Amino acid sequence: MSSPSSSSFISTIVIFILCFFIITTIFMVPLTNAQPSPGFSPSNKFRTIGFFQGFRNLWGPQHQKLEQNQLTIWLDKSSGSGFKSNRAFRSGYFGAAIKLHPGYTAGVITSLYLSNNEVHPGNHDEVDIEFLGTTPGKPYTLQTNVYVRGSGDGSRIVGREVKFNLWFDPTANFHHYAILWSPREIIFLVDDIPIRRYKKKSDSTFPMRPMWVYGSVWDASSWATEGGKYKADYQYQPFYARYTNFKLSGCPENAPNSCGAVSASPNPAGGLSRQQNLAMQWAQNNHMVYDYCKDSRRDHSVTPECFMA
Repeated sequence: MSSPSSSSFISTIVIFILCFFIITTIFMVPLTNAQPSPGFSPSNKFRTIGFFQGFRNLWGPQHQKLEQNQLTIWLDKSSGSGFKSNRAFRSGYFGAAIKLHPGYTAGVITSLYLSNNEVHPGNHDEVDIEFLGTTPGKPYTLQTNVYVRGSGDGSRIVGREVKFNLWFDPTANFHHYAILWSPREIIFLVDDIPIRRYKKKSDSTFPMRPMWVYGSVWDASSWATEGGKYKADYQYQPFYARYTNFKLSGCPENAPNSCGAVSASPNPAGGLSRQQNLAMQWAQNNHMVYDYCKDSRRDHSVTPECFMA
């Protein structure tokens, strides 16, 4: 039989161990969900350019203003606005810091994307970062998408959408969003964290023709917010989108073959480092809200990359 003093000692040890596990659990959960470091910042590899060094207005010039290298474009009932890079690229890193409009923005799309629609109408390629407007109290959705050789044209649209709810308020401050497109892969990044990697698995599922870089704000009420349930409401106009810290670095369409594709990782050959992969896994596990490859309602015979190694 143990003495009262030894029983008291054992009880103290048990209580200490229980408290340790409780405290560890409380503090480890937030750490698990905290934004990780990707260990590498591709945005720092490429110099910032002025807007007119790389871009020009495409439409809605009366809804576009440039002040101290911050471009503001806006949508109201009369028009939206868009801009376009001065030249096409066959690969590269394309990014900007963007700040979104707060409040009621249902139906409104703010975008940064690659496309060759003006050269290949009805049969174009496109790589999208789109911010889907929302209603108060609900987060913006960041939608990434890839269209290949007309899959975004005509009556039967075949998108490759992967969507995220961001881990910060994109209306409070500027955050950096980028697309890295190489002959091997497309990587979407948010504040240098890779959120999606789309690998080239076949010629038919990967865009390879030169594309321009675009940005725009426009009314997509028919589908943008909860499948079109909520429309743009112009009593809240104008809807602003602000861009700065522009990055354009890559191989123009007429560059010699010696022009090598840029990389999003410390490895010049491309891909992602182990730490970048862990950061991407964190983003997908905690903030991805839709993946077309996991949608059982989709006809995956037209998206064979979902099942290709």
